[in-house]
Amino acid sequence: METATTAQLPSDYLPILIQFAAALGFVIFAIVVTHLIGPKRHSKVKDAAWECGVESVGNARTPVSYKYFMTAILFVLFDVEVIFLYPWAVNFRGLGMEGFIQMIVFMAMLMLGFFYVIKKGILKWE
Repeated sequence: METATTAQLPSDYLPILIQFAAALGFVIFAIVVTHLIGPKRHSKVKDAAWECGVESVGNARTPVSYKYFMTAILFVLFDVEVIFLYPWAVNFRGLGMEGFIQMIVFMAMLMLGFFYVIKKGILKWE
């Protein structure tokens, strides 16, 4: 049996380059056109800084509790870990007992990390 090997040619990447150029061209076109034909009326109210429609009050450099950041990081961490469950569930039968044991080990390590977070009190907001 012969194995067919095909070499990658630069012309194989031409559709990707065309799509990238079209997307970049559209972005540049949109920025230039909106800058040229957009309204140019400036006022004190329009140039003021707004945060979600609420007028900014106070200093933006006030310290924020680290618990906000820890909660966000932990959410992303556990959320990404749960994403790994989907491909496993789709291929559950094909993976057999070995895949099942690997997932049990994975879930045990995930729960170990979760219990560590609970024990340290990172999620307490008191």
